[in-house]
Amino acid sequence: MDRYAPLRHRTIALVGLMGVGKSSVGRRLASALNLPFRDTDAEVEAAAGRSISDIFVDLGEDAFREGERRVIARLLDQTPHVLATGGGAFMNEQTRTLIKSKAVSVWLKADLEVLARRVSRKDTRPLLSGKDPIAVLQAQADDRYPVYSQADIVVETGDAAHHVTVEQVINALAAFFAEQTA
Repeated sequence: MDRYAPLRHRTIALVGLMGVGKSSVGRRLASALNLPFRDTDAEVEAAAGRSISDIFVDLGEDAFREGERRVIARLLDQTPHVLATGGGAFMNEQTRTLIKSKAVSVWLKADLEVLARRVSRKDTRPLLSGKDPIAVLQAQADDRYPVYSQADIVVETGDAAHHVTVEQVINALAAFFAEQTA
């Protein structure tokens, strides 16, 4: 029997701060579980025909979040897959309610110093533009952690390699679904 079969009946939505690995871990998790992978940032860019940075500059964060909410709603109506959400997606009450009703949410959580080091490698993050990454991440953690804590599962990733985090997520999902059916 396929030990992953029970993990494939619901979409798995990854939530967490920027740099935690939602996309890279999500791709590997989808591959391990033989599920499709969707990245809301890429889907929003495709739907809008422009980059997230451009959406933020031209239309503002509120317009981006509304587009993100619509894209997530559409994705959650598809067959089960692994969904990497944007760092702020779970903060939207409507989006969070949708995720809770149609997916299992997994909060990937890592040390802010680890995240600051990771996000400093790229300059594609509009919320960091010209700012101190650790200060931005600390403010986001203060704001978002109480909401992220509503996720079905929390996985502390540390600074582990992605394949280690994938195994942690698979184990946490297996325990979660076993508890649901017990």
